[in-house]
Amino acid sequence: METETPVRQRIGLFGGTFNPVHIGHLRCAEEIREQFALDRIVFLPAFMPPHKREPAAAPHHRCEMVRLAIAGNPGFELSDIEIRREGNSYSYDTIEHFRAREACESDLFFIIGSDAFRDVHTWRRYPDFFEHCGFIVMSRAGSCPPAPMAIPGSADRMFVRLDENTCQHPCGTLVCFARVSALDISSTDIRARAAAGRTISYLVTPPVERYILENRLYREPV
Repeated sequence: METETPVRQRIGLFGGTFNPVHIGHLRCAEEIREQFALDRIVFLPAFMPPHKREPAAAPHHRCEMVRLAIAGNPGFELSDIEIRREGNSYSYDTIEHFRAREACESDLFFIIGSDAFRDVHTWRRYPDFFEHCGFIVMSRAGSCPPAPMAIPGSADRMFVRLDENTCQHPCGTLVCFARVSALDISSTDIRARAAAGRTISYLVTPPVERYILENRLYREPV
């Protein structure tokens, strides 16, 4: 009996502090999922981002807020791999984890904002991860991305430009530049509003808003 060849999955890896996760994160992820025909997007709350200060909310709180925010969307998934691993959350380690988990039967795309991508040459194991994972680089519609779009650092000379928004690595992985809706929402602003006792309605999902209020997140200790 002839066996069917399994269809390769297209999986987006969406990392961040998610401190807290908000409507902007969700909308960008949904647009990227649609634009690139991804089967699912995995949200990856970081334990400790190497290039940022320690997040204001504890890892378990940020992980739970993501779980609440994405509940009901079959195209979204939560992974606590970086929380469980503890220490600095290096993207290369996370990519390797998913390569092993998916047994090389999926195409992986690391989803990242254009501002963070400009510093990608400072990351651990740069440029090795381009051999193992594609990248989808998001910039907001109406913003002014660098022209022409380029791969930062020494890896740029390794890529071939397929069109104005796509570069290809010799091993076949792609770096794709994409526009997403310009929702002017930031976690920093949400934390400031919560700390001042102001409303955060419609900036986060209702379950996340309730969680923040019930757990007094971002409020100064009494």
